[in-house]
Amino acid sequence: MKYIVAIVSLIIGICSVTAQVKFENVKREAPDLALIKKQINDRTSPYYYPRLMDEYQRNDTLMKIDKFRHLYLGYMFQEDYNPYRPSVIESNIDQQSLDKGELSRQECDSVISQAQLELQNKPFDLVQMSNLIKALKLKGKTNLAKIWQYKLDYILMAIVSTGTGADEENAWYVIEPQHEYMLLNAMGYIVTNHIFYEPYYEFLVVGTPQKPKTGGFYFNIHTVLQEYYRKYPEEL
Repeated sequence: MKYIVAIVSLIIGICSVTAQVKFENVKREAPDLALIKKQINDRTSPYYYPRLMDEYQRNDTLMKIDKFRHLYLGYMFQEDYNPYRPSVIESNIDQQSLDKGELSRQECDSVISQAQLELQNKPFDLVQMSNLIKALKLKGKTNLAKIWQYKLDYILMAIVSTGTGADEENAWYVIEPQHEYMLLNAMGYIVTNHIFYEPYYEFLVVGTPQKPKTGGFYFNIHTVLQEYYRKYPEEL
């Protein structure tokens, strides 16, 4: 657990997304993870995981929230899932310059190459996805940037669809801690603190540029921890 908390603490303040997503019309419903696991393993189901992932990797923009919920949450039940998987490369990205749109075309190419490598390693690395979108826009590859923005938006909406974040009972579900920060950043918040509550809740304290202390939101990481310790019992 100390290892996990240490990783999480490094995330605070480093995440930014390309645009704020509108979540007002997203239906909120706690996921039935047992049912999702059953459906993604059923070859006759429209949510059969290999087909879902194939649609996603084909950049199919006909995928909507129901499929993204199964794709995103269902990833926790894949054998290669590791919520704390390390990066495959050592990044040399000037994040501040990227965020300001001040990179050269060659530097953009480097960002795109690094993001693509990381997304092969972790298909739902939202930081790399955001970096990829920014670099593609700077390169003038608008259509491809829109496709990746569509993916990022729907992944964030899939998270929001799992609850309200207002309390433990309505906590949002994520498949890795990085996504907690990305979601709140997309909602216009700045994360100022992270608190773990037994047995499997995380509470992120947030503020805004205008109001440093505005409250916080709850996240449920039960399945994240369950799957991680099942595969890596030596971390217990």
